[in-house]
Amino acid sequence: MDLKVAIQGIKGSNHHQVAKEYFGENIALVECLSFDSMIEHLCQGTVDKGIMAIENSIAGSIIPNYNLVYHNNIHIIGEHYLSIHHNLMALKGTTIEEVEEVRSHPMALLQCKAFLKQYPHIKLVEDVDTAETAKRIKEGQLTNIAAIAPKVAADLYNLDIIAPEIQTIKNNATRFIILKKKNKVLPKEEINKASLRFITDHKRGSLATVLNVMSDCNLNLTKIQSLPVIETPWKYAFFVDVTFDDYGHFAKAKSLLDIMSEDFRLLGEYKNALLP
Repeated sequence: MDLKVAIQGIKGSNHHQVAKEYFGENIALVECLSFDSMIEHLCQGTVDKGIMAIENSIAGSIIPNYNLVYHNNIHIIGEHYLSIHHNLMALKGTTIEEVEEVRSHPMALLQCKAFLKQYPHIKLVEDVDTAETAKRIKEGQLTNIAAIAPKVAADLYNLDIIAPEIQTIKNNATRFIILKKKNKVLPKEEINKASLRFITDHKRGSLATVLNVMSDCNLNLTKIQSLPVIETPWKYAFFVDVTFDDYGHFAKAKSLLDIMSEDFRLLGEYKNALLP
C-alpha cells in the first residue's frame, strides 16, 4: 500500500514537488486547499504524513503554521529545502500585454513583486494555491488571467509560460517540515536537529539565560520565532530550532530548559537537511 501523504495544494504545486523528492513517486497524494485541512487529516489518521511550508528565504516565516503544529500536537519528523522557481503562465497564445489579472498564493505574489511592478495595468489577486490557480485557468478557459506557479503546473495543465523565473531574488528557497501525528524515533546518532517551543517569564534577562544554556550545551540556534500566547495578553512563546553534533549535549539542554521555562514542548527531533 502506498504511503498516504497530505499536502497543501494540488498536483503541480511546490508541496507536491517536495513530496516526490522526499518520499519518492510511489505515494498516494491527498490534496488539501488549506494547512488547517492538511493538519485535520493528520489528526484524524486518514494520512500517514503531511508536508507544510514553514519559512521562505525572502518572505520569512509562515507564522500561523507554528501554532498549527503546536496546538494540534503534531510532530516534526524531518525537513526539506526546495529551490523556488516562479513562472507566469496563461492559456496557449496569451501574451503578457493581454493579461489583466494575475492570481496566485500570497507568498508567490510577494516573491515576484519587482517583476509585477513593471505591469501596473495587471490586477493582483491572492488565491489559495499556485497550481490550483493554473488548473482553474485551464478548466475554465479563463482568458486574460495568468497564474504564478512552478513549471510542472504548466506542463500538467497545458499552459504557456509567458515569463519564466520571475522571482525577485533568484536564490530563493523554502523550508518545508515533514509531519506525523506520532513522533518517528530515529537512532540518536542520526538526530542532529530539533524544534522546541517554550515560554519565559517576564523577569529581565529570562530569554538571554535560556539562550546561554543552549550555547553552553553546544547547541547552534538556527531559528527563533516569537508568537503571542493568545490566552494571555502580552505574553510570548518562542519557537526555536537548534542543531547539534552530539545528542547527549541536546539531551542535557532539554532537561535544563524543561526546568527553566514554562510550557516546554519538544516539537520534533530529526535530521538536518542540506541547504539547496
